[in-house]
Amino acid sequence: MEAVSRIANVVILCEDSQHEAFIRRFLRCAGVEMSNQPRVEKAPGGRGAGAQFVRERFPVELKYYRNHSHRAGQVLIVMLDADRYEVDERVRWIDGAVPENQRRRPDERVAVFVPARNIETWLAYLSGQEVNETDTYQRLERERDCRAPVERLQEMCRAGRLRPPAPPSLEAACAEYRARLQDAFAPR
Repeated sequence: MEAVSRIANVVILCEDSQHEAFIRRFLRCAGVEMSNQPRVEKAPGGRGAGAQFVRERFPVELKYYRNHSHRAGQVLIVMLDADRYEVDERVRWIDGAVPENQRRRPDERVAVFVPARNIETWLAYLSGQEVNETDTYQRLERERDCRAPVERLQEMCRAGRLRPPAPPSLEAACAEYRARLQDAFAPR
């Protein structure tokens, strides 16, 4: 696939390796050519404190983004699971990690993606299952096995719609992508 754009600097802030693999694969499938490998900040080992790590690290990465936003192609992608919370509640929680006058502005290429209940819900949906956002779905054996589901997501993105019934959190992520990142990845 021909690269649609050249991104100078991508920072991925996420809970775990599955989030990282999903985002990396999505960028590759979108044809994004990065001049540098993404810098990844993810929760260290173990499980359970990933969302808190993302929230605590968010102000640091937002400041980094702003200090480097003069560069063309500067992007910050944040992903954390909703777990037992509502998606908009999680987004407010992340945004609340910085003072109100320093929150994300609409023109900034800073996107927050919140799979509900977790990323496995999206992967199950993209693998053809009907899903809800309260059940727990099986983890992939290897993080890199998200390739086929992410390729399906890219196909749906190109078609301009998700297969119904789509998880509301994935619909919200698509809207966030269109509003905050799509122009960064558009053809030049």
